Amino acid sequence: VSKAPQSNTTTMVSFKFAAAALLSAGAATAFTASSFVTNKAALQRSAVATNALYQQQKTAASSSLNMVLKDPTDTDVAIGGGGGMFTASNSENRRVVPENAGDRPVMKVVYVVLESQYQSSMTGAVKRINAGSENMAVECVGYLLEELRDDATFEQFKKDVEEANIFIGSLIFVQELAEKVTEVVKPLRDQLDAVLVFPSMPEVMRLNKVGSFTMKNLGQSKSVVADFMKKKKQDDGSSFEEGMLKLLRTLPKVLKFLPSDKAADARTFMMSFQYWLGGSPENLESLLLMVGQDYVGPVKESMEGKERVVTEEPVLLPDKAIWHPVAPSIVFENNQQYFEWYNKEFCPDAGIDIKDAPTVG
Repeated sequence: VSKAPQSNTTTMVSFKFAAAALLSAGAATAFTASSFVTNKAALQRSAVATNALYQQQKTAASSSLNMVLKDPTDTDVAIGGGGGMFTASNSENRRVVPENAGDRPVMKVVYVVLESQYQSSMTGAVKRINAGSENMAVECVGYLLEELRDDATFEQFKKDVEEANIFIGSLIFVQELAEKVTEVVKPLRDQLDAVLVFPSMPEVMRLNKVGSFTMKNLGQSKSVVADFMKKKKQDDGSSFEEGMLKLLRTLPKVLKFLPSDKAADARTFMMSFQYWLGGSPENLESLLLMVGQDYVGPVKESMEGKERVVTEEPVLLPDKAIWHPVAPSIVFENNQQYFEWYNKEFCPDAGIDIKDAPTVG
């Protein structure tokens, strides 16, 4: 059961929608010919529109899915009488240190997110790696964006990033806080093994670094990803942002056809985005394993001569779905799937006669 105020929670499903909306921020004029980074005016218009989505979520009833995804140990308290995104909390609650790393290299991950819905999944992912991986152990700490206003927390954030191998940021759209993140990460970008920033202010997006891939590469004329966008536009008139969304939806299939020698780093970034949007412990575990073994120096060295771990493909929640707390599947995509399970598996096991049982909706 979630202890967090109802007004301070959002579901992963709506986060997925919000992230996709932010990715496609504004109209086609929001993109330059050589860069994926949007101009500020278009981005802020999109952020306002996305905030409206969050406001709608505040008035909606809290779903069971949301309560399960929310960490039950989270003690965040809303400031200002249920102000929503602004919280008073302790980042140390989101710090995970391996209990027994042994001879394994320890990879440190620091992440900054808008709200705390990733805490449970990221913690679960890190603990799974620490318990089951022979190639690496992970130390992880997460910060909520608003926590960086506190001087002591900001100083600790600086220290953590200085020691980190990987930095992850998402939905950083408050200008003064975007500047704080950039102030810390930009000088350390070269020493970080990877920087993954998902929809955020332009100056934060420019911090992205996955091998040779940066945000500048995404729209360049020689980019294989850009070639895909151009082909989509020729085939069906898609705009750049529409092409990007179609690319994200079909990534597992599309990436198989991109030349590995030219697009390995771009593929890693796009796959990372899919894992992040999925948001489950399994998805985030795959993200960390993938980036760790390919880009983090100590991990790469320890894996020399060893077989590379093959990560699972991203598992994404559909935009609309049916969820049941005891179902073996995460969600059902349609009524037929749900009632197939409910009538033939759940009801018999629960002793429910589907012929006589009432329907409550």
